[in-house]
Amino acid sequence: MSTLPIVVIGGGLAGTEAAYQIASRGLSVQLYEMRPQRQTEAHQTDLLGELVCSNSLKADTLTSGHGLLKAELRRLGSLVLQAADASRVPAGAALAVDRVLFAQYLTTAIGNHPNITLVREEVAELPAGQMTIVATGPLTSPALTAQMQRQLGSQHLYFYDALSPIVAADSIDESKTFLASRYDVGDGDDYRNCPLDRATYEQFCTALVAAGCVKPQAFEPEIFFEGCLPIEEMARRGPQTLAFGPLKPVGLRRADMPTLHAVLQLRLEDTMRSAYNMVGFQTRLTYAEQRRVFRMIPGLGQAEFLRLGAVHRNTFLNAPRLLLPTLQTKHEPTLLFAGQITGVEGYVESAATGLLAGLNAVAWCCGTPLLVPPPTTAHGALVRYIAAANPDTFQPMNIHFGLLPPLDTPTHPKKVRRAALIARALADLEAWQRSVHL
Repeated sequence: MSTLPIVVIGGGLAGTEAAYQIASRGLSVQLYEMRPQRQTEAHQTDLLGELVCSNSLKADTLTSGHGLLKAELRRLGSLVLQAADASRVPAGAALAVDRVLFAQYLTTAIGNHPNITLVREEVAELPAGQMTIVATGPLTSPALTAQMQRQLGSQHLYFYDALSPIVAADSIDESKTFLASRYDVGDGDDYRNCPLDRATYEQFCTALVAAGCVKPQAFEPEIFFEGCLPIEEMARRGPQTLAFGPLKPVGLRRADMPTLHAVLQLRLEDTMRSAYNMVGFQTRLTYAEQRRVFRMIPGLGQAEFLRLGAVHRNTFLNAPRLLLPTLQTKHEPTLLFAGQITGVEGYVESAATGLLAGLNAVAWCCGTPLLVPPPTTAHGALVRYIAAANPDTFQPMNIHFGLLPPLDTPTHPKKVRRAALIARALADLEAWQRSVHL
């Protein structure tokens, strides 16, 4: 066994999860985080695990792929899920967190662990001859990106990701909004909702499409991830696209408005109920246009924007060409990747790959078999996608039931089939954990 510490580069969800899993098994870790020495285009603090796109970790019920992945992470002892459960805010069926409390939890857990040394500096060169996990995320520094391109011999892919605005709670006109969760899930009042009648909706969409946007650099064509399209890009696809997408009124009721044409949901950002996130409103509009257009929404006429939407470049690997299901690179077994840079999309998916990369770094250093969860589990389905997708058309992917192998016996309806997929996944995960002594 090597006496050198395992290097983890990146203090986001994947990096902190990987470092924690390694350290919890008695091995030493050097965790490198370049902030605050060098900031990114999206981060605002020096806290580990700072969430930038949204405070939602998506569904937390065992009825979806995201809920299944969270259930598996809890069974595997995920630090990220511990932090999320300790800092959650009401959000119906979703797991949403207080961003600051969440990041503080992770920062404290990592900083206090005796086997982890936190190094606050940028890494521009990958360590030679040392087990290394790269978990630098979609905002990998230019210097390290260039070095990885040279070492891996493959051009990175990229797309643009966007952030949703955050609104001060006391600036919302509550008389024009109503409290409700979709289908009354949760406490029934987890979201503040801004209803739009047809005329207001159409005026808003017209203004949105015509509004000015921040333009990318001339040498970087626009390539958006379909699961996180800017709101103005969705509006350009047709006049009713938003009413059937992020502004859909389905499952929301208001006594004095029996028919809702469209609804903007505002989701709590913190436990003090002082701020709300505009759900689904990731955008690349200029700041001035965001203030003008978004204040057309009922209830937001005098909105104070604590954070305006922004656009940034996301970098990820062509993983099927470069990575094994163990998250090792094909040319160098002591170099692993984890998080969004691998081509998984989403906070929880990033944590899941960080957990697996950490376990496999430990296995390699200890001379024990490498670990790949069964493909019937959410974790196994993710790494199978990363390693086996078509490299010519590879794009970032969230966890969903379509990634899991079909049931041996066709099952209908969809609700029953999904329940069977979940039951199989958790049973197979438990059996796998026993077999590999996790």
